[in-house]
Amino acid sequence: MKACVLRAPAPIKTNPLAFADAAEPQPGRGEVLVRVSACAVCRTDLHVIEGELPPRKSPIIPGHQIVGRIEKSGPGVTRFRAGERVGIAWLHSTCHECEFCRAGRENLCERANFTGYTVDGGYAQYAIGAEEFVYAIPASFSDEQAAPLLCAGIIGFRCLRVSGIQKGQRLAFYGFGAAAHIAIQVARHWGAEVFACTREAKHQQLALELGAAWAGGTVAEPPAKMDAAIIFAPAGEIVPAALAALKKGGTLVLGGIHMSAIPSFDYDLLCGERVIRSVANNTREDGDDFLRVAAEIPIRTQTEVFELSEANRALNALKSDGVRGAAVLRIP
Repeated sequence: MKACVLRAPAPIKTNPLAFADAAEPQPGRGEVLVRVSACAVCRTDLHVIEGELPPRKSPIIPGHQIVGRIEKSGPGVTRFRAGERVGIAWLHSTCHECEFCRAGRENLCERANFTGYTVDGGYAQYAIGAEEFVYAIPASFSDEQAAPLLCAGIIGFRCLRVSGIQKGQRLAFYGFGAAAHIAIQVARHWGAEVFACTREAKHQQLALELGAAWAGGTVAEPPAKMDAAIIFAPAGEIVPAALAALKKGGTLVLGGIHMSAIPSFDYDLLCGERVIRSVANNTREDGDDFLRVAAEIPIRTQTEVFELSEANRALNALKSDGVRGAAVLRIP
């Protein structure tokens, strides 16, 4: 099969992904082989490729927002049949045994595996999914529309849940890329008023088109105090500005798996029972609930499509904030 393979972490500007032949994987017990049709590009892929996340498997095929159809199944598979359309997300499998799994917090599993990081992912013609962690894709979404839902969408949904945002409250987004452009549609559906803080004029414009009440620069002060805020950008220097925008008792959610250093700040920014929370991937329940809500709204993802062989170009565009919405690789 054809795949984009990372043999060693390197800056994306050096185009480190090799478009090459790779062995077609074979499903084991409880696994399905998926013929990939689309795989969305995520900032976490950049963190893997550039080594900001320590290497766990080398070489590795990145990609964890996978949509395709089941080609064949390994022993013990009962949920899906050949030909069914499914999605594979970041959380590939968990141990089911650690304290977090037993407590229903599988996103914190001590021995989890991750698609495109500890196991090969979807920048390829075929990928393996663990049946119990594979999602059915609502029929209303095309493959290219569905792919960004599997990380940008699910993680944004979990961030909204963790923020505690309620109908009629004000919510700020810091960074307005793939996750935010989906999360705003959920937040508006729930009746929240959304404010977008992001550096690129085209992203500010997209936020306004999607129903934001206001859009301004990354550290610009919104015109009102917020009940909650979510930082999607991997930039720790935003934290003080986001805290300053919160009401007393407000919650700041950090939505990335990696973030640059957070600078020191005066305690006054945190005082008043403001809360900072991080989000560590998602549970399967988050994914199931989000995909149901996404179909009900319905969510409309905005995508820029690249061929699989153009993965380096897509990732360079993502790093330079050159993608309006989400980048998606189309798999031949």
